[in-house]
Amino acid sequence: MKSTNASRTRLIAVALGLLVVAVPAGLALGQGEPIPAPADVAAAPDDAEKTASGLASKVLAKGTGTAHPGEKDHVRVHYTGWTTDGKMFDSSVARDEPIIFPLSGVIAGWTEGVQLMVEGEKRRFWIPEDLAYKGRPGAPAGMLVFDVELLDFLPTPSSFEAPDDAEKTEDGTAYQVVAKGTGDANPPADGHAKLNLNGWTADGQLINNSTFRAGKAIVMPIKRLPPPVTSALAKMVAGETRRIWIASGAAGAPPGGLVLDVELVEIKEPIPAPADVAAAPADAETTESGLASKVITAGTGDKKPQATSVVRVHYTGWTTDGKMFDSSLMRDEPTEFPLNRVISGWTEGLQLMVVGEKRRFWIPEKLAYQGKPGAPAGMLVFDVELLEIVR
Repeated sequence: MKSTNASRTRLIAVALGLLVVAVPAGLALGQGEPIPAPADVAAAPDDAEKTASGLASKVLAKGTGTAHPGEKDHVRVHYTGWTTDGKMFDSSVARDEPIIFPLSGVIAGWTEGVQLMVEGEKRRFWIPEDLAYKGRPGAPAGMLVFDVELLDFLPTPSSFEAPDDAEKTEDGTAYQVVAKGTGDANPPADGHAKLNLNGWTADGQLINNSTFRAGKAIVMPIKRLPPPVTSALAKMVAGETRRIWIASGAAGAPPGGLVLDVELVEIKEPIPAPADVAAAPADAETTESGLASKVITAGTGDKKPQATSVVRVHYTGWTTDGKMFDSSLMRDEPTEFPLNRVISGWTEGLQLMVVGEKRRFWIPEKLAYQGKPGAPAGMLVFDVELLEIVR
């Protein structure tokens, strides 16, 4: 089967552990509790600024930044929109959830207007219909009024070709150091790293949003990253940021290639394996299937999940030689999943637990990944804490 450009982009996004940020055709039209319209909602006041296109605006609160976003940049904003009769039709403030989008992917009044702003600024816009939805069925009609707060923005690279002075790794990956680090050690190839990643395709699609998720850097096994990223990471130190150019077709990159900004926030040390990682001890419980387990910490609940339950857990997994291969604790982020969508050792084992319980499992290969290429092989050992039975 031939891979499409979109699927190749998706492949590298998945490999990086990233979410693809969709390009919206317009603003999401959701309600939320109504926010009262401003007194000047019916028409722009005399002191409003006006552009040649007919867009009117007024600064409500000055910003703290000095730079303006460009047409191809991604922005994160809070906003509320009203029709000129004072009816609110959409608001990220009411949903308590900022929105992220490329300025090239929204109504023309937003594309033009947000470029007038700096970070931290709040501005009111009066957008004539020809710069808004242009009579589109189902969309708000007439002139629209928006209060917009520009929280921050992410500049899109100006070029997807590596510059002549870019350095290269041994495998030919081009990179430049954007910010020097403060650490003195390089990450081991079989280790984990806490990373901030921002990536763009040549058509301006953002394949990551870690910059907009303050404090949400991702933690990943380095060997799971695409080769161009691992080769660049090999010589990085904590605190360093590099821009990496991935050529078209390399590591699943789409035509035109990819540009990645990689910040090595921290080299994460693996969680040490338990002393009994090599084999289940004599006092472990063993089921008919061959699943062995031992309660490490008793739970506080009395209800056990069913085979189709959705649960939220913290966990760490090791191979029997003591190598950690995955951990939600390393990511500082519990994981949630339905029990009928995981390896059978987990499906069976979690049903033995109650909320608050922590248990160690020795899962034979036939109940784990069954020799699946790329997955941990042999018997696996997991420490699992059942945080919640979601449903």
